[in-house]
Amino acid sequence: MKRIQVIDSHTGGEPTRVVIRGGPELGGGGAADKLKVFRERHDDFRRAVVCEPRGSDVLVGALLVEPADKSCVAGVIYFDNVTFLGMCGHGTIGLVVTLAHLGRIQPGEHRIETPVGVVTAVLNGDGSVSLTNIPAYRKAKGATIDAPGLGKISGDVAWGGNWFFLVEEHGLALDLANVERLTDASWRVRQAVNAQGFPEVDHIVLFGPPRTKDAHSQNFVLCPGKAYDRSPCGTGTSARLACLAADGRLAEGESLVMESIVGSRFTGRYRWLDPAAGTIIPTITGTAHVTGEAGLILNERDPFCWGW
Repeated sequence: MKRIQVIDSHTGGEPTRVVIRGGPELGGGGAADKLKVFRERHDDFRRAVVCEPRGSDVLVGALLVEPADKSCVAGVIYFDNVTFLGMCGHGTIGLVVTLAHLGRIQPGEHRIETPVGVVTAVLNGDGSVSLTNIPAYRKAKGATIDAPGLGKISGDVAWGGNWFFLVEEHGLALDLANVERLTDASWRVRQAVNAQGFPEVDHIVLFGPPRTKDAHSQNFVLCPGKAYDRSPCGTGTSARLACLAADGRLAEGESLVMESIVGSRFTGRYRWLDPAAGTIIPTITGTAHVTGEAGLILNERDPFCWGW
């Protein structure tokens, strides 16, 4: 039997499971090199950690790895129920809170190596985390696709650490009671986006009016494995900031308060990296809480040892 030590947390309701001991041997190099080995040789480990019977469709895993960049406090590879993620905003906030829980870091600024680059996170004195993400930008403005059962839908294609299709006009009510309809519609949109010019997109974001007066917008985010994000999505908020910046709808340094479908909030802001190219550096602030410490057991005699 193989034992895996994990710490669970949630960021705005979205769970993260950090593997702190018992992961596969991934060789040398940086997080991107280790991800390649992970994907090619150890996908069964991904499934075992986050899929049923030990996990669920909504759970995001984070495997701690040794960073190649020694200025970083940790390296990390993110994954979910169907794939590996280049970057995960809520997961990084959860990771920072987990590292603090373990006593490995104190309040202050910390660098973290991900497969898509080094990000910086500040553990604030109040326990919140301000994540400065990799550069974000918009690839296509107002791309129109024909989604079965929905008709023509227009949205922006943007990068915030993952690829997003962001839709403002969709005619759907953003409410928990409407989650099944939102999930179905978003999945239809994703299939159409992938088939009609943007195969790289694996996240869909629908926007709606906020619930509270001091927020700017509410969102519904559909993740690659067809589970919806309980948080406002850190990489999705980064992509949103890039679109607002490109359109001149949000000034550099101005705050964007984003609400999730369950009512949790992230605050985002940005600084320009290259105005001519429309590239920004986003910073997302949110809060995570540790929910458990556990040891997972992998018994190869178990027919569902590697998840399903």
